[in-house]
Amino acid sequence: MSNAIRHGQRLCRRHYGLPASAISMGSDPRKDKNVQLTPLRGVNVLHDPLLSKGTAFSLAERERLSIRGLVPPRCQEMDKQLLRIKRNLDALGTPLAKFVFLTALQDRNETLFYKLLITYLDELASVIYTPTVGEACLMSHSIYRRPRGMYFSSQDRGVMSAMVHNWPHDEVDVIVVTDGSRVLGLGDLGANGMQIPIGKLSLYVAAGGIRPRSVLPVVLDVGTSNEKLLNDPLYLGMGHPRLEGDDYYSFVDEWVTAIQSRWPNALIQFEDFKYPHAYNLLNKYQDKITCFNDDIQSTSAITLAGILASLKARGRPAEALNEERIVCVGAGSAGVGVCEGIIDAMVSQGKVKSREEAYSRIYMLDQHGLLGNPALARDEGEEQSIVGHGERQLDERQRCYVKANLSDRLSLEQVIEKVKPTVILGLTGVPGVFSEKAIRTMAKYQEKPVVFPLSNPDTRAECTAEQAFKWTDGRAIFASGSPFADVPLPSGRIGRTNQCNNSYSFPGLGLGVTVSRATRVTPNMFLETAKTIANMATPDQLKEGTLFPGVRQLRDVALAVATRVCEVAYEENVATARLKEGEILTDVVQSSMFVPEYVPLVHSPNTH
Repeated sequence: MSNAIRHGQRLCRRHYGLPASAISMGSDPRKDKNVQLTPLRGVNVLHDPLLSKGTAFSLAERERLSIRGLVPPRCQEMDKQLLRIKRNLDALGTPLAKFVFLTALQDRNETLFYKLLITYLDELASVIYTPTVGEACLMSHSIYRRPRGMYFSSQDRGVMSAMVHNWPHDEVDVIVVTDGSRVLGLGDLGANGMQIPIGKLSLYVAAGGIRPRSVLPVVLDVGTSNEKLLNDPLYLGMGHPRLEGDDYYSFVDEWVTAIQSRWPNALIQFEDFKYPHAYNLLNKYQDKITCFNDDIQSTSAITLAGILASLKARGRPAEALNEERIVCVGAGSAGVGVCEGIIDAMVSQGKVKSREEAYSRIYMLDQHGLLGNPALARDEGEEQSIVGHGERQLDERQRCYVKANLSDRLSLEQVIEKVKPTVILGLTGVPGVFSEKAIRTMAKYQEKPVVFPLSNPDTRAECTAEQAFKWTDGRAIFASGSPFADVPLPSGRIGRTNQCNNSYSFPGLGLGVTVSRATRVTPNMFLETAKTIANMATPDQLKEGTLFPGVRQLRDVALAVATRVCEVAYEENVATARLKEGEILTDVVQSSMFVPEYVPLVHSPNTH
């Protein structure tokens, strides 16, 4: 039992100071396990993915739902259906073909889709999400078959508050929204970015246990500046350049207002918004509605978890975070967001005297090189060794990382030679940024260099796992955004890879926010998420370089994270759900997790 769960039970026994008559927190999606009512009959039942059981309808259901004769006569239970689906899936030759196959399954039978996904989560997570979802986004307009989610476009200005009522479900717990402006490391993909919210929400359901009928994927189609898409006759998004400035922000504001008018309690996850829009939107809404930015905050949580776990893997306490020297290659929303989370953790540990001292431990580079001191570079006559020329514009967040004592625009190799970092992070979306010279230099000074190329998909990673282990003579502690296979080493050992992906963090965070009915997502929730995940690997796993539980354990991770997030919500007085007398918080969270099972269907004309 994890520390978070034990702590949750202790807090629950105190009832958070709530009266014994308080209503139960959350809602158990299995409370209707004995029967599900539906106003639909006939083929409408078969064509509803939330109701359809395929060949698993009982004879009594076929009779009362008027579908007798509309499906094969032999009733086959879910285990036989899984066998058929898995056989057909395994026969497909490419990940994209499997992605299309699974999408078709989700479109016709969501219960079976999630049963398959949960059963084979370690195998299929990479198909429905990174890295395959990147290829699916690039090809989205070509592989489009059936609508899923909602699109709000520039032609919908003034009518969004009416449009939200077109969605058929009154209860929405989690919304993932993107404007497609910075999809993974692939750039501006416009409306094709819809595959990202769909994939994220599939993990919310499979790993986090959010109910399928309570999630909503959204694209804000404000146009695209991707000329290739604009010139493609099959592209399904708006055919104009992106809105910017006041037009853009007023568009998003209308959408937020519309969502709040129908689902005021829904958690909104901003996804794949480019810099600086990502930060501007987060700053505008985070204290007004229940929302967070996945790339900034959730990625920060899992990266921090990886660094904390790597400290233990190197035989050091997690409290020694302030002693790390961290190089971050990438100064966009993800890079800055990840580093801000690390700074928060250093400050919370109380081992630094100020936030400024914490900033001194992180060295940030953008496409031009180190964020350093231009005057110092000129004084030292180092212009010839510096990447790029001319002044660059840094915002207030980036300026916190400027190193006054180092020359501006030093190359990565120069920075590593000067700084001798213990950790290197890649958040650029540019493959090959971690050069052989840079990593070999780092390994010269560190017994176990921590190498995290975090950009997605795998084709955009700053280096591969094989390169990292080769250039460090097998000594690297390695984690990447997309999965890489373990690497056999010349010594006979295995170089363990880790997927430092926010699929470990956001499902549990969203579950905790949903169950506690938190009105805000607070910074401490992300910090505690990181600590919880960092404590889940066993000593033996850490010894061999494994930092996290396997992908197969994502539901266990989500349960531990959600329990701790619920605790934080109560500790910070942002929770609105209440516990009944004697309820155990962990049990409440677990009972709230969706389990894909068929339940008997009964026709009821008055059901809405």
